[in-house]
Amino acid sequence: MEDQAHQTGPTAGPDHEQRWAELADLVLIISREIQFRGYTDERAVPLSPSEGMVMRYLQREPAAPPSRIATATGLQRTNLSTVLGGLERKGLVERRADPGDGRGVTVHTTERGRTNYALVRREWAAAVSEATDHDTEHLDAALTLLTAVETGLARTRPRNRATRPAAES
Repeated sequence: MEDQAHQTGPTAGPDHEQRWAELADLVLIISREIQFRGYTDERAVPLSPSEGMVMRYLQREPAAPPSRIATATGLQRTNLSTVLGGLERKGLVERRADPGDGRGVTVHTTERGRTNYALVRREWAAAVSEATDHDTEHLDAALTLLTAVETGLARTRPRNRATRPAAES
C-alpha cells in the first residue's frame, strides 16, 4: 500500500493543500541537506545563502547594476552591499564603473566566480543524482514543476515587506 503523504498523480486525493505543503517542506529539507554536505572539491568556495542567490542571478545576467540584483534576489540594498563585499573578497565578482553613468556601478562575475559556480553545480548534481540512485524517470517533470514554482514565487514576491526569510518550524 502506498503512503498517502507521498502519493502523487491524479488519484492522490482532494487534499491538494497538504500535498503542496509536503512539496514545500521537502524543498526546504533538500536545500538544507545539500548545504549541510559542503563540497568535496577543495577548490569550491563556500557561499552563504544570500551569496548563492546573487551568484545564481549573475550566471544568467553576468553584468548588472546592484539595484537590479537586489530586485531579482529579494535582498535589500544595504544587505546586498554587504553580500557583494563578501563576494568581492572571495574573488567571485567585481564592481566596475558604469560606462553609461559615471556615478553608477555594474557588478560582473569574474572567471573565478563562473568556475566556482560550475564546480559547485557539478557537486550538487552528483549528490542529488546519487541520492536517487541515478533514477531520471521523473526528472524532467520535477524540473518543470519546480521551475514553475520558482517563477511564480518570484513573480508574486511581496514588494513592501522586509526580505528576511520566515523562521522555519
